Amino acid sequence: MRHLAEGIHRFQRDVFPDKAGLFARLATTHQPGTLFISCSDARVVPELITQADPGELFVIRTAGNLIPAYAPGADGVAAGIEYAVALLGVRDVIVCGHSACGAMTALAEGHDLAGAPAVADWLRHADASRARTASTTAGEEQVAALVRANVVAQLANLATHPSVARALAEGRVRLHGWVFDIPTGTVEEVDAPRPAPAA
Repeated sequence: MRHLAEGIHRFQRDVFPDKAGLFARLATTHQPGTLFISCSDARVVPELITQADPGELFVIRTAGNLIPAYAPGADGVAAGIEYAVALLGVRDVIVCGHSACGAMTALAEGHDLAGAPAVADWLRHADASRARTASTTAGEEQVAALVRANVVAQLANLATHPSVARALAEGRVRLHGWVFDIPTGTVEEVDAPRPAPAA
């Protein structure tokens, strides 16, 4: 904890003064242009990867960058998506997976999650991703394939949310899939599924 407290001190001393004007505006304005949905993994920092200033990204982080398909009821992920799309009016939504993802590795390698039942239940939101990569090679290649397939599957889940479906139909939002490679710092774009035409 001490290094975090020291980090706050450095922020207040060295960083905040140069951005005081920005923070003054942000005190009364919240208009991010992008919803960034990424993994909770500590190695994936959306603002660092994109070099975004405070106020530019509305960030939701979940284990495995999983997005449950829309269902009625209280859901923190769904509420965050709805708030960003319907109320803040973000124009772009990014779902970002990453290399060496612990969640995808656990699925690809069939880890025993009996001691973590909440994690096991949560990872069921990647069932479609697993089905798409069931016949791929083993090891790191299988994890990489699952990471990519999972981004595509989560984009499809994202489109089931009414606020997103409306914004897509009205051309107010664009969906993007990314995979961040930790050792190289590169970001690969993954093709987003095209939404089904309205009936």
